[in-house]
Amino acid sequence: MADAAVKAVAPSKSQLAYDFIRARIDDGRYVSGFRLVLGQIAGELDISVVPVREAIRRLEAEGLVTFEKNVGAQVALLKEAEYTYTMETLALVEGAATQQSAPFLTPEHLERARAINREMIACLDDFIPHRFTQLNQEFHAVLFEECPNPHILDLVHRGWNRLTVLRDSTFSFVPGRARESVDEHEHILTLIESGAPPLDIELAARNHRLATLDSLHAYQNEHKQH
Repeated sequence: MADAAVKAVAPSKSQLAYDFIRARIDDGRYVSGFRLVLGQIAGELDISVVPVREAIRRLEAEGLVTFEKNVGAQVALLKEAEYTYTMETLALVEGAATQQSAPFLTPEHLERARAINREMIACLDDFIPHRFTQLNQEFHAVLFEECPNPHILDLVHRGWNRLTVLRDSTFSFVPGRARESVDEHEHILTLIESGAPPLDIELAARNHRLATLDSLHAYQNEHKQH
């Protein structure tokens, strides 16, 4: 009976550790390359190392954590090529998800998206990249979460998860992109609201994602020249 009770408790402790680490990756406290010391995390949560290790393995499977010999676990370093591939893939699947979601979006959905976009606009003068990024994800989630195809939606979620460790830096490097982004948001909303052809909606969402990638590449090329 005692063994059974321990097994019943273990998943909740593993989930606790997962939520603890994931929240700190998401809000930027654990930045790219941050070393995750299992014993330290276990001590903070007042649990054993075992559930922390389970949580690390789960995060590793999601691509948010890497484990290297003689280094240990650390928040994943997303390399430039991998970032590019992830953004290109996300552009395709998020464009498809937004297009498929559009017929199911109510006026309430669109008003929620516009309210978020207004908040993003309010962030532009006193620009805080992390907050802008949070709002950006909330905005797009409103538009793609009604997608009826669970496989496409799963790919979108995976793409956003993989970008977690680098999204802030994109807007930090190219804050001018943030201003363009909110204008493109309104364009996408207008297309959905007016009942535009599905392909127009899909391409607008896809090109919006690729424009962020193009802006980052342009910044990097200019930076290298100097």
